[in-house]
Amino acid sequence: MAQIEYFLALQSPWVYLAGRRPAEIAALHGATLVYKPLDALALFPRTGGKVRADRHPSRVSYSAEDLARQARKLGVRMTADPLFRGANPAPAAYALIAAQAAGGGDLAGYVLAIGRAMWAEGKDISEDEVIHAALAENGFDPKVADRGMLMAAETYAGNLEEAVSKGVFGVPFFVTEGARFWGQDRLDDLEAHLAGA
Repeated sequence: MAQIEYFLALQSPWVYLAGRRPAEIAALHGATLVYKPLDALALFPRTGGKVRADRHPSRVSYSAEDLARQARKLGVRMTADPLFRGANPAPAAYALIAAQAAGGGDLAGYVLAIGRAMWAEGKDISEDEVIHAALAENGFDPKVADRGMLMAAETYAGNLEEAVSKGVFGVPFFVTEGARFWGQDRLDDLEAHLAGA
């Protein structure tokens, strides 16, 4: 059985646009999808990238234009500049790690709920009530994040180191069977690889 390592940052609009598709592709091909949330703001400078604030204005404006285009294409509701864009994503990431370890719920649904909270509903994804609601909505005990906090914090830091060692430089990023795929617009390529095409 193939394993897909899914490196992601929950505040990323591109992860939000990926939606449930990574999980659907994994299920279609009998693969295991392993969520590996990480600190993208720490990843970028370590791998030659720049955080949004340090990018040239032409790159920032193109990214906004492309996000709007992709959201329309996918039929996804998205705010161009969410109210809590700078929210700390670590608590929501810790909850994802703890929920994955606990099992029994819908991880793809949780990731989508956190992205929707930020990019469509104007919510602060660092707040406990937002995280707990996303967990409960997707079949997890809302307190799973509280119980797994220490383990999750260690895993979160470890995911960053693992990502750097595997050549990951952005999110969403998928690593499987020695192949790497960057971006929600490469999910067709990931699916083709798993199909042996």
